Amino acid sequence: MSRSGFTDSDECDQWAMIRWRGAVTSSIRGARGQAFLRELAAAMDAMPEKVLIANAAVADGAVCTLGVVAQARGLDLQRLDVAMEDWDWDHIGKELGISPSLAREVMYENDEAVNEDRYVDVEICGPVRPWLPEWGSHQRTFCVPDPRAGARRWRYMRDWVARHLVAAPHGEGER
Repeated sequence: MSRSGFTDSDECDQWAMIRWRGAVTSSIRGARGQAFLRELAAAMDAMPEKVLIANAAVADGAVCTLGVVAQARGLDLQRLDVAMEDWDWDHIGKELGISPSLAREVMYENDEAVNEDRYVDVEICGPVRPWLPEWGSHQRTFCVPDPRAGARRWRYMRDWVARHLVAAPHGEGER
């Protein structure tokens, strides 16, 4: 289970999932959700280094997607990180002024959409051991950490925010 609380369990209540997706959609399309997404887009664009981390609000000076807004507002990132570790989505939602369902959705997209690793093909030099069928070739594929994962995550989340922003009706916000 990820820090968003979502699970890939086979024992899924379909109606609960339908209700949940409806709550997420409503929170994204609502006035609070749209205001949050606009603020998030502006804060992401203002980041000096376009890199996001996964599985924590803050680590080594880098932040996750929700951490971007919290940092821009001057909120305590350590407290937000503890709330994320405790799966306290109500607290996270209250801190950021969004629904718990939107907080969970952003956390899920941030943590699960971009793979931290990449696969590389390596040429093995030396004798191939014929008694091991999986070593029947000089090519092997290994999984290694991807140093560009943070930048790819930033690009993915920025695109996700842009996809979910609804154009403001004419005249709104011009007061």
